Amino acid sequence: MHDRIASSEQRIAAFLTEKLRPAIHPQRLPLDIGAWHIPGEPVPAAVALRAEYTPFAPGEAWGRPWATTWFAVSGTVPERWAGRRVEALIDLGSGPSGSAEGLVHDAHGIPLQGLHPHLPAVPVALSATGGRAVRLLVEAAANPRIEDGAARRYGDPATAGDTPLFRLGRADLAVRDEEVWQLVHDVEALHALMLALPDTLPRRHEIRTALERAVDAVDPRSVARTAAEARALLAPVLARRAHDSAHTFAAVGHAPAGPAPLWPVRESVRRSARAFSTMAQLTEEYPGLVVAAGSAQHYAWTQEHHPHVFERVRKAVADGAWAPVGGMWVEADTELAGGEALVRQLVLGRRYFRDELGTEPDGLWLPGDTGASAALPQLAALAGARWLLARRPEEARAAAPPHHTFRWEGLDGTSLLAHLAPDASDLTAHHLIGAVAGFADKGTATASLLPFGREGSGPDRAMLERARRYADLDGAPRVALRTPSAFFRAAGEQRPQAPVWRGGLDLAARAGGYTGQLRTKQGNRRCEALLHEAELWSAAAAVRHGIPYPYEELERLWKLVLLQQSRGILSGASIAWVHEEAEQTHRVVRRRLEKLVRRAVGDAEGAQVLNAAPFARREVVVRGPEARPLPGAQLLADGRSAVLAQAPALGAGPAGLPLGPLPPVTLTAEPDGGHVLDNGLLRVRVDADGLVRSAVHLPSGREAIAPGGAGNLLQLHRDEPAGPSALHLDPRGGRDLTAAQRVEAREHGPLLAAVRVVRGTGRSTVVQDLVLTAGAHALAIDTEVDWRERDMLLKAAWELDVHAEHTSAETQFGHVRRPTHDNADTGPAGREAAAHRWVHVGEHGFGVALAGDGGYGYDAARHTRGDGGTTTVLRATLLRAPHHPDPHADRGPHCVRHTLRPGADIGDALAEGYALGLPLRPGPDAPAQPPLVAVDHPDVVVETVKLADDRSGDVVVRLYESRGGRACAALTAGFPVAAVHETDLLESPIARHPGGAPLTLRPFQILTLRLTPGESRA
Repeated sequence: MHDRIASSEQRIAAFLTEKLRPAIHPQRLPLDIGAWHIPGEPVPAAVALRAEYTPFAPGEAWGRPWATTWFAVSGTVPERWAGRRVEALIDLGSGPSGSAEGLVHDAHGIPLQGLHPHLPAVPVALSATGGRAVRLLVEAAANPRIEDGAARRYGDPATAGDTPLFRLGRADLAVRDEEVWQLVHDVEALHALMLALPDTLPRRHEIRTALERAVDAVDPRSVARTAAEARALLAPVLARRAHDSAHTFAAVGHAPAGPAPLWPVRESVRRSARAFSTMAQLTEEYPGLVVAAGSAQHYAWTQEHHPHVFERVRKAVADGAWAPVGGMWVEADTELAGGEALVRQLVLGRRYFRDELGTEPDGLWLPGDTGASAALPQLAALAGARWLLARRPEEARAAAPPHHTFRWEGLDGTSLLAHLAPDASDLTAHHLIGAVAGFADKGTATASLLPFGREGSGPDRAMLERARRYADLDGAPRVALRTPSAFFRAAGEQRPQAPVWRGGLDLAARAGGYTGQLRTKQGNRRCEALLHEAELWSAAAAVRHGIPYPYEELERLWKLVLLQQSRGILSGASIAWVHEEAEQTHRVVRRRLEKLVRRAVGDAEGAQVLNAAPFARREVVVRGPEARPLPGAQLLADGRSAVLAQAPALGAGPAGLPLGPLPPVTLTAEPDGGHVLDNGLLRVRVDADGLVRSAVHLPSGREAIAPGGAGNLLQLHRDEPAGPSALHLDPRGGRDLTAAQRVEAREHGPLLAAVRVVRGTGRSTVVQDLVLTAGAHALAIDTEVDWRERDMLLKAAWELDVHAEHTSAETQFGHVRRPTHDNADTGPAGREAAAHRWVHVGEHGFGVALAGDGGYGYDAARHTRGDGGTTTVLRATLLRAPHHPDPHADRGPHCVRHTLRPGADIGDALAEGYALGLPLRPGPDAPAQPPLVAVDHPDVVVETVKLADDRSGDVVVRLYESRGGRACAALTAGFPVAAVHETDLLESPIARHPGGAPLTLRPFQILTLRLTPGESRA
């Protein structure tokens, strides 16, 4: 019996493949084909229209890696096809790199739709006219598939070679038989459902029996003539409605077309065009279809390069068939992008949708599978979002929320209705039924949001035919085409008391992405800091001196930086070409921003420093050899000089100050080859191997290093994860690098003292300067590495005499706590985590802060010593050496700086982080002026000062409560203020703030104020 059933099911599958599908296009004619090969950068259709094409035949090779071939296909509709639906069937071919993709244009160069193996048909006419000439242009992209073995060759165009990747399939003009088309999709939907159902269910056998009868009714010699009869036999089975308790999927077409790891940005531009044109085409063909796309950058690319496609998108939006979602400039890495950068992602994205498409997205659309920052709920709400969609991978982390629909609560208590969609779907029965089986909220919810479509191309006609048949079909979950907003409205009504998840969303393993591709990460950090400086000093110059504020230039530079914060780029998971482009972009942005800063403050390097950090500072500054001598300077061994400087928060102050009451820093050599650095606040002992054996916080007398422990202990691990090596981390077999090639005194004070340590790791060389300056509370460690490893991991460990229950790590506009022990549902102790600029460990009355300007990765764990005390080991991850998708990732020279501050609380850690990211800048000799704005509470931090985007001249100040407590602060402006308004992130007023009244902030609250210059009208 079982054998007969299996044989029957196999017969149905074979008949579908061999007889039915080929009969969809019963009549075909080959099209004439011409080719024009472009070895370099893509060209627009206007150029391709004027090109000379060489005759080309199916089976010929085309497409050197990363090149473009334009195909011109032409023919004539035969008279006998008049009144029939006619399509062009174009198979660009396949090869070792998979299947090719392209963008089809009409004879005038206007894009029609994307082209790929699942979407080979291009409608020519629904009711053809005989004798009509057909001419189409296809921009075919020869993009290689970057698999593990191919990354070394194809990840960089310089090594990709000239061997063509593809062979052209065929290009035909064909008639589509509508009855057969419908029959094929009837059979496909039922056959897939039959196979997805357990063989114990009668419904499976009912479907099989109906399919057998339908197959028997089809004459293989004349499928078209007998298709209607077969469909009639299937109609009763298709008419059976789903059970009342069946799960419902709110399905929305989606093309994950964002900047991605395995192709350069230019290909993201082209993929956007292919996906957008396809989705626009399908919304016209299938009434009721709803598609969604986020990332305003992709709309802007389409608007710039393909205005005809953009107008189709705009019409679909107006008709309700297209939902612009997400409201961000790109789908950013929300864990690693800086706080103000996330603000700008939201502001520029939502403003684009409002201005260009007349709509304001009401949610966040993050279908990536990595996770999201705990700061995001508040930021999203301040930008007008009410919900969030993310994706729950099939193998979600244990620390992921145990729900699909829940309220996601951020750092400050703001919450959004959140939903975790299943993996990207093609609406097959197998996937739909599997998604229901994995649904975590059975019994409390009956619906899910399901984005469907292929990466880079979106939905196709087969998916939409499946959606029609599974709309209400017994045995399958219901599929309803709906907008995301409609789903979230219904979900909120169905679950008004949804469970709450607090903190970040940790959905997938990505610990390797916190450190890999260090140059990209450091470039992003530096650009974010320079954007902050450029806006601050340009605002001050505009308010005080009338210097025009560079609105357009700053927006252009922000958009360049935001693009490089796409998940695949900032996480370090891209091919070499992508990261080379990102690093070049960062260099260009930095040069332009430096020019903007000099324009605002002047070029001269005088006896003044500029402090862009939100904390007052008195510290030693190192000036270049070309800087003019200042009083009290210490000449350094490399020709530079050190001076003492002082500046208020967000303001300017003098350099070249005398030490005054500050004790000088000293360096003392010990008989055993070690050295002691002491500045009266911190005493550090470095042994003969360059390890920190003691770090005493002198005001309290407390030793920070654990008994028998060490600090700045470099550890080299094998790192060979099972998953993609750029994102996954698997440190094993750690080796302590305790032997030094050389340890020597470099500087002896009185302003700066330093010990240099040189180590070898086998292939690599590490040079470190351990630096202590007069008045400093922290030891600075400057690390230069010539990194030559593969599949290795370098960490710097600090074995601390601290009984720490948790770490506190900086995130955007606040910090998050993570346990240092294993009995927590957030994952085991010692697991890699992300910190923006600092991480803090402490016990009651004493703590230690570690700040850094390199990657974001760290780990922490604790153990009990033999003496009963607790050692907390805090480790910064310095470098990795993954091999995929960039086989040379991170090889070469690197420079990073860390600071270790014993005796620190959270406020001290915050100040260290800002000081490291925003070093004091030499300024010209100028009369001292008060900062443009100031606050009088140490826990209230001014993150951003800029002019309002509407060019009114108003000053916008963004600040936040930084410690997790309530704060009441007074804001002082260094210019006359007529009015103060609290605003949302888009700088639209929410409420007027009474002049002179204190600001009251709840824990981690972000507050944006708009100050109108002028005499007070209160």
